[in-house]
Amino acid sequence: MKKVDQHQYIINMIKNDDWMMRVLCAAKTLELPDWWICAGFVRSKVWDTLHGFQERTGLADIDVVYFNPEDLKKESEKKYEEMLLGLIPNVPWSVKNEARMHLVNDDFEPYTSTVDAISKFPETVTALGVRLNEQGEVILTAPCGIEDVLSMEVRPTDSYRRTEDRRNKYKERVKKKNWEAVWYKVRVVE
Repeated sequence: MKKVDQHQYIINMIKNDDWMMRVLCAAKTLELPDWWICAGFVRSKVWDTLHGFQERTGLADIDVVYFNPEDLKKESEKKYEEMLLGLIPNVPWSVKNEARMHLVNDDFEPYTSTVDAISKFPETVTALGVRLNEQGEVILTAPCGIEDVLSMEVRPTDSYRRTEDRRNKYKERVKKKNWEAVWYKVRVVE
């Protein structure tokens, strides 16, 4: 399958999932700057599909990320979570402004955009995001590529290969996530 076809394959998975489209439509109503729904929302869908699962694997949270350097208040993120809960209750919404997340991830320089932040997630298989454009079409960003998520190989992003501290954080996180217990075809690469 060509790279363009692989990209479209993931987009089609999401477009054909009514629940995911409902979640994306809800997030779009907030009109957040440079917004994406990322990480497990995309990765789990791909892995569920590749494993032939009929039931959706549960998600710890739905990560809605955006970039607004003009408002770095954590309270704003909570307000957006409440708005999303009003639209779709019983969804574990998590809204984060990536313009302030370098303060949480204190060994990183400030991010320049949401996609820049996504590129610095711990694993390449979580460095994925989707959103709806103005025409309501699904857009996929994969700053670290889609090869790893499709081949089900978990490896650190370049940012998490750079220092021993980050490599250790990657190893601890992957061990804690224990994705192989849910998706038996997944292989962790150190």
